[in-house]
Amino acid sequence: MRERLVAALVGMTIAMIAMYGIPRAYLLADLVTTQENRTVERSADLLTVVIAERSTAATPVTSAFLESLLGEGEGIEYVAPDDTVVVAGEQTTGSSDDIVERRTLEGGGSLTVTRAGALVDQRVSEALLPLIVIGLALVVLAAGLGFVLARRLARPFAELADAADHLGQARFDVELPHYSIPEAEAIGAALRRSSAQLDLLVAREREFAANVSHQLRTPVTALRLTLEDLAMWPETPPAVAAELTENMSELDRLSTAITEILDLSRGRRLGDAVDLDLSELVAEAIDRWRPKFSAAGRELLHEPALPVLAHVVPGPVVQILDVLLENACSHGEGEVVAGARDLGKFLHLGVVDEGERAVGNEVFQRGASSVDSQGHGLGLTIASQLASSVGGYLTLADAPTTTFVLVLPATVEEISQLSSASSALAR
Repeated sequence: MRERLVAALVGMTIAMIAMYGIPRAYLLADLVTTQENRTVERSADLLTVVIAERSTAATPVTSAFLESLLGEGEGIEYVAPDDTVVVAGEQTTGSSDDIVERRTLEGGGSLTVTRAGALVDQRVSEALLPLIVIGLALVVLAAGLGFVLARRLARPFAELADAADHLGQARFDVELPHYSIPEAEAIGAALRRSSAQLDLLVAREREFAANVSHQLRTPVTALRLTLEDLAMWPETPPAVAAELTENMSELDRLSTAITEILDLSRGRRLGDAVDLDLSELVAEAIDRWRPKFSAAGRELLHEPALPVLAHVVPGPVVQILDVLLENACSHGEGEVVAGARDLGKFLHLGVVDEGERAVGNEVFQRGASSVDSQGHGLGLTIASQLASSVGGYLTLADAPTTTFVLVLPATVEEISQLSSASSALAR
């Protein structure tokens, strides 16, 4: 914006200088040329009178005498009545730019006075120099004024851009001054209203999340205590007690998932990243889900692979695997294969079933997935958000069968690339 304002002001100044200066330069050049012609004419008239007086007095006309009467850059050629030629001063080269004045003397003879065209051009240049200097000074002044004016006009919009960036970072305490520029003041007023509305909305969401956390944790904790009491009750059969103990671990995992999802909704960190083997995470998830697949008469396999080392937050990755395996169990078909692969810059966790790929990446959008005819539900939407929270993204591979892939960065440097890819998929 500032560069455009400066360029516009300088361009306008140059245009005005050209409109005024070019005609003025032509007029000034013609005026100087006319003055030089008149100077040569006066010199010729004066020399004619002087030579006539010397001829009357029978005084010889010499080159030295004529030299003393000439001005700068002038030359003279005197032809006496007896055809004697006397030359003095600077002789011209016969250029068309030279000024030449000829006079016929009484009693015979002639006189030719010349002035070099180069001298005339020099006088024209000297006359035009102040005009050029003034024009350049005006251009420099316009550039300086344009720079100051552009900074003054652009400053409010730069401050508004910073304020909008702060709003994007969930900082709603931004104070914006009032501006004399109507457009900037209108934008500032809109940002103030947006800041107040977003602050109120976030406060309500945090209050809702706190209430939901309390309402969810309380019954889960009560249920776990009940199961723990039943497992420790002497009259409980050992097989039932073992089943109750296993279910208590599932309740613990459910409580952890509730905490992480609520933290995700609040924009908090979901724990610290640790070094782990993704293949082991996949194996643990397969062990948890294999009984449910067996009960449904389906087979869940672990794709054989070497250890895949990663530095990620384990909780969200485990939840994503659970969502994908639950989705494959409920909505997929045939055999299901899960595994992890190291592709160099990126790490892939895939869950593949034999069902036909009937949807696209829009399945991860909240509105689209909730009405999907295949019944994929909101779990995939939450899983996609969890993937973004750990620096990766969740995608549906372009394959004949349903293939969900979690892409994670192998190094910290790849996170920005994955963020860009995730944004592109969201659009």
